[in-house]
Amino acid sequence: MHVYEGITPLSLDAKGRLTLPSRYRERLREDCDGHLVVTIDTERCLLLYPRPNWEVVRGRLQSLPNTNPQARAYQRVYLGHAHEVDMDGQGRVLLPGSLRTFARLEHKVALVGQGNKFEIWDEDAWNHKLEAWMETAALGELQAADGSPVTI
Repeated sequence: MHVYEGITPLSLDAKGRLTLPSRYRERLREDCDGHLVVTIDTERCLLLYPRPNWEVVRGRLQSLPNTNPQARAYQRVYLGHAHEVDMDGQGRVLLPGSLRTFARLEHKVALVGQGNKFEIWDEDAWNHKLEAWMETAALGELQAADGSPVTI
């Protein structure tokens, strides 16, 4: 599987289709034959996964105990809003209207590679969040799961 990185400003067309950058298209054809899954995220963006990567996430979510309220909330958010989408011959994916509405996507968006997936943000929302994250990142030291400092 390929790693997806970088930020690309894009535009949605009138039908709500997103044309994926050419640098990702061949990788996505190799990784998943253009079969993708899109869902919402708690930060009001969309998550776009190559199908095999989504299946790993879906398996983790389904293995959570149904008796745990927080686990049920995660399942409702991520699994409950998941839609299968296919990349067409021009590298476009149709983002479902309900998901576009949730993420407040109208025309200008930012496609953000996050390793195993992409985030799709309203461009203005992305820019505002980026400013806040930059301030937060400058305030403290990043730590690994074991508590050791991480330097980048």
